[in-house]
Amino acid sequence: MSSINSAALESIEQGIDQLARAYPYADADYLHERTRNGLHYVTKQLEGRTTLRQHRELLVDAGWLLLLNACVQYDRGQREAANLSKAAALRIGEEAGHGEIMAWAWEIEAWFALTQSRWQDMLSAVEAGHTADQAHSVGVQLYAHKTRAAARMGDARLVRDSLDAGRARLDRLPRPDHPEHHFIIDPDKWDFYEMDAYRLLGDDERAAAHARSAIRISTGPDGTEISPMRAAEARLTLGVAAARTGEIEEAISMGTTALEADRKSLPSLLLVADELDKELRARYPREAATRDFHERITSIKRGAAGQELPF
Repeated sequence: MSSINSAALESIEQGIDQLARAYPYADADYLHERTRNGLHYVTKQLEGRTTLRQHRELLVDAGWLLLLNACVQYDRGQREAANLSKAAALRIGEEAGHGEIMAWAWEIEAWFALTQSRWQDMLSAVEAGHTADQAHSVGVQLYAHKTRAAARMGDARLVRDSLDAGRARLDRLPRPDHPEHHFIIDPDKWDFYEMDAYRLLGDDERAAAHARSAIRISTGPDGTEISPMRAAEARLTLGVAAARTGEIEEAISMGTTALEADRKSLPSLLLVADELDKELRARYPREAATRDFHERITSIKRGAAGQELPF
C-alpha cells in the first residue's frame, strides 16, 4: 500500500522544474523559501508508505531540491548551509544510484572552489563530476569551470583544450526546450563562459564581443532582463575591457550597474568585480572614482560576511 499517488509525484516534479527554470531571475529569498518548503513536503512523503519505485522517485526529487537549495544558499552568502545541502544531495545521488545528481553536486563543489580560489580542489571536483556522469549537459558545465580555473591560473593551453572539449560535448546534445533551466546547459551559456576565459587571458576584444552577446541574450523583447546574474558579470567584463583601454568613466559605469543588480550571486559577482577593482587601482590609483568603487566592493564584502546564516 502507498500513501502517495502518481499525480502527487508528477506535481512535485513539475514544481521542481518550475523552480529550476525560475532560478536565473527569481528573488533569492523566494527561491530559498520554496525549496525549503519543497524539501519539507518531500521528506514527509518519504516517511509515509511508498513503493520501492516511489521511494526512489522521492529521493531523486529531494536530491534536485537540495542541489537548487545549495545554489541559492551560496548566492545569499550562506556557505556553511550551502555545503551541507550539497553534501546531502551527493549522498542521495549515491543512495539512489543517480549519476546526474552526483555530477551536479560535484559541479557545485567545483563552483564553490572556483569562487574561493581553491584551484586544485576545483579540478578534483571536475574530474569526480565527469566520473559520475557522461551523458548529460552537466559535463559541459564542468568543462566551463575547468576553463575558468585554467584562465585564472594563467594556463592558456588548458583553457583552449577545455573550451574545445566543452564545445564538443555541447554540440552532441540536443538544444533544450527550456534553456533557462538551471541544470541544463545550452549554447548561450557557453558563450558566457567563453567571455570569462577571454577576459582573463587579456583578449579584450573577444571578451567584449561575448559580453555584449550575453547581455543581448539576457534581455527579453520588452527590455526585461531574464538572466540578470549573467548580464551583471557581462557588464563587469565590459568594465574590465574599458579600464584597460583608458575609459575609466565607462568602466566605473559598467561596474556600478552590475553591482546594483537585484538578483545576484554574490560569490560569482565579487569574483569578477574584484578583477575590475584591481584593474582600476592599478591603472588609476589617484582617481576618486577608483577609491569609491573599491570602497563599494569592500562594503559589499563586509555585508556578505555579516549575513552568514546557518539556514
